[in-house]
Amino acid sequence: MARLADFLPDPGNILELEPEELAGYLLEYLNALGPGEEGQLNRYNFSLPHTLQDYPTELRDEIARTLMEAWIWLEREGFLAPKPGSQGEWVFITRRGRSIKGHADLDALRRANLLPKHLLHPILARKVWATFLRGDYDTAVFQALKEVEVGVREACNLTSEDFGIDLMRKAFHPSKGLLTDPSRPLAEREALSYLFVGAIGSYKNPSSHRHVGFSDPTEAVEVIVLAS
Repeated sequence: MARLADFLPDPGNILELEPEELAGYLLEYLNALGPGEEGQLNRYNFSLPHTLQDYPTELRDEIARTLMEAWIWLEREGFLAPKPGSQGEWVFITRRGRSIKGHADLDALRRANLLPKHLLHPILARKVWATFLRGDYDTAVFQALKEVEVGVREACNLTSEDFGIDLMRKAFHPSKGLLTDPSRPLAEREALSYLFVGAIGSYKNPSSHRHVGFSDPTEAVEVIVLAS
């Protein structure tokens, strides 16, 4: 018999996780239900005391509320759906929900939704997307900006001795840059130079020398999209 505590043994973790993080463990538990345990696929039944019997009594009310937030998230995202022909709170695990074998799979899916592969430049889709999907945001950001640097160097027919901020200044110098567009107004040429220099200086160079710590996937997405 599947027990929720087998998937979420630490009550402290339950209360610390955000609903979308907790939802992966909850879906893993629901997918593990065996014959005769389908009664748990009911929002009311799930909230009854037997579900929480392995947790400290004084925390059960708070845990129940936290788990219900995760349940509602699963419904909203299409992992659970109302059971056809039934009344009340009965649900079934959707095809999308059945495809998730564990909480790590759901985490990966959430990251994939944050950074749709088809919206990326083909080079970044090939070299960066999988790294981002694994949650290695520092490496993904560094690789994305590295590809920008490589692309600029190749477009200028320069050598590996040209890199970083100096490369960007040489390529996009407002008056003599190899990639500047003299038909554009001076202010725009300067702005483009600042954009490339700033991106490399702010995001690639620090990652070359230390752990920057992109703990927020949304911030990493912003930089990767900028690079793309």
